[in-house]
Amino acid sequence: MSEDRKVDFPPILDAAQVAELLGMNVQMVRRYAREGRLPAYKLPGGRTFKFFRDEIFDWVKAHPVTAESDVEGDVSAERRSE
Repeated sequence: MSEDRKVDFPPILDAAQVAELLGMNVQMVRRYAREGRLPAYKLPGGRTFKFFRDEIFDWVKAHPVTAESDVEGDVSAERRSE
């Protein structure tokens, strides 16, 4: 991820910003955070997740998407919708 892209986002992100960054919907980001699939934090007494920008970039680097996984995901989605 380029340094220019990093400055487009603040150091601490909310779920909507992470969704925009990753091209996902907000509900999926929250679900991944709840399940521990994305690095996320809640402040004491807080109800919303917060994310460190650099940890999200590191997560993206550690979870590359291959063409095969895209195809498998598309097929699974089609099967569920039938």
